[in-house]
Amino acid sequence: MPGPQLPVVDPRAELRADCSRCAGLCCVAPAFAASADFAIDKPAGTPCRHLGEDFRCGIHARLRERGFPGCTVFDCFGAGQRITQGTFGGRSWREAPEIAAAQFAVLPVVRQLHEVLWYLAEAAERPEARALAAEVAAAREEVERLAAGTADELGALDVGDLRARVGELLGRVSDRVRAGAPARAKDRRGADLMGRDLRRVDLRAASLRGAYLIGADLRGVDLGPADLLGADLRVADVRGTDLSRVLFLTRPQVEAARGDAATRLPAAVHPPAHWA
Repeated sequence: MPGPQLPVVDPRAELRADCSRCAGLCCVAPAFAASADFAIDKPAGTPCRHLGEDFRCGIHARLRERGFPGCTVFDCFGAGQRITQGTFGGRSWREAPEIAAAQFAVLPVVRQLHEVLWYLAEAAERPEARALAAEVAAAREEVERLAAGTADELGALDVGDLRARVGELLGRVSDRVRAGAPARAKDRRGADLMGRDLRRVDLRAASLRGAYLIGADLRGVDLGPADLLGADLRVADVRGTDLSRVLFLTRPQVEAARGDAATRLPAAVHPPAHWA
């Protein structure tokens, strides 16, 4: 007789935003400037006019049509609930105004740490990088420990140095994964490909780290396991494109792109509602 089925543990569960456990930090801490991304000006530290008493957005289902697409492409990677429930023990800026400045200040720090954890979770799942498993595990342990620090510890953290160290490790993971691809296009790291028609350009297993793909036409392009860490995909056309094997793709990237029901994504990244 087969044994009982063990529940599947999502290694990214706490790296997904859970607004029910947050205090609306992303609706208060950052500043908004009236633009194509935001319909209003909002100073840093001031609640958005659409934030309710329950810390939920009153127009969440209509953000794009109400002129707030910038909100839809933001992802705290679960930093909001960690800060609210963990760092500050369930207290929020609203009932404890004396902690507001500190609570808002650690949001970008913890967000970056959680984004790094997102990438490391993917690195740990890549069988091609099994030789680096111990280094990846050690990096995850270090970043998790730092993210669980106090507000003072988080405020003093050199996130840039950490990202550089982890970025080097992720680069080696990327090299191993892409080395196993049947074909590997040239390195286009940081390339300016804005507005380019790339449908006939070989991008299979290419490094597109930090590449500017704003408005690029990627319809039906074979990317293979291309490295998209930090690539700017704003209004990039990925309709019908197979992105299921690419490396280090995040929700903000796909939210900013133009896809459709035929666009294939990695299992950990869900299709945006506006693609439908």
